[in-house]
Amino acid sequence: MEYDYVPLPQRGRLAWPDDKRVALILTFNLETWDLTKDTDKPYYAGGPAILPDILPGNTPDFPNYTWREYGQRVGIWRLYELFDELGVKASCTTNAVTFERRKAMVDACLERGWELLAHNYEQGELLTNFAHAPEKERDVILRSIEMYERHVGRRPVGWLSSSLRGTLNTAGILAEQGFKFYCDIMNDDQPFMIRTDKGPIVATPYSNEINDFTFITRKNFTTDQFRDALIEELDVLYAEGAKSARIMNVGLHPHVSGRAHRVRALREFIQYAKSLPGVWWATREEIADWYLTQQESHIPGQLGK
Repeated sequence: MEYDYVPLPQRGRLAWPDDKRVALILTFNLETWDLTKDTDKPYYAGGPAILPDILPGNTPDFPNYTWREYGQRVGIWRLYELFDELGVKASCTTNAVTFERRKAMVDACLERGWELLAHNYEQGELLTNFAHAPEKERDVILRSIEMYERHVGRRPVGWLSSSLRGTLNTAGILAEQGFKFYCDIMNDDQPFMIRTDKGPIVATPYSNEINDFTFITRKNFTTDQFRDALIEELDVLYAEGAKSARIMNVGLHPHVSGRAHRVRALREFIQYAKSLPGVWWATREEIADWYLTQQESHIPGQLGK
């Protein structure tokens, strides 16, 4: 896997359809993790814990497990209801096991016709565990594809790794399997091309900075601070987007953003974003497809010499 270092001032102008300024992506992560793992090492279930002193994998950690489970039982439904009310769509990611263990969450996304990305097999099975065993990593990806295809009726075209923990092999395996875009490389406000030995794939960056985990769980932002940070990020990208288009991804987790006292932040941010005529409420697949028609004028030579 490789990509070019091309600083922003050295790129051509990127234009979205109808010359929109910012492609805004609101991402629901529909995640499912094992209660226990067959290990006496600390079990990282994905994302920061609500309580410290992580327990060994073979010991149930009910405070952290059930904190996350709140999102599956309550928080996600509050968010679906909010987005329905406001008439906007999310781009969802899902672990493969969610199709069977928490089926209603995924069904609700599909019933709305929203985008659904593959997001590993199980949230606590990180691809970096297999960084030096590419066949084992490929097996995780293939099992995830098989489950997705069985429940959705088609193959996935986009991928986000659990906890953003991809390897040097991930993009190539995805390109080999026909994926259009990959979200783990979070170094930009615009798409770009990643080269692999199996062909190119579009990077549509996710964000661990513009993310409810970072703002709320790590930085302890209030509801107003969370809203204001999202609005300020959008304002700056919107102004910059007049010269060259931008992406803004907002990473959301139902057990964080879906709490009753925080949902107002998303309501008010979305209402503000809807007031801006230059916002493109795009799916990642739409962004990837469009970018493939623009990539050579944006950053010439990305596909190799």
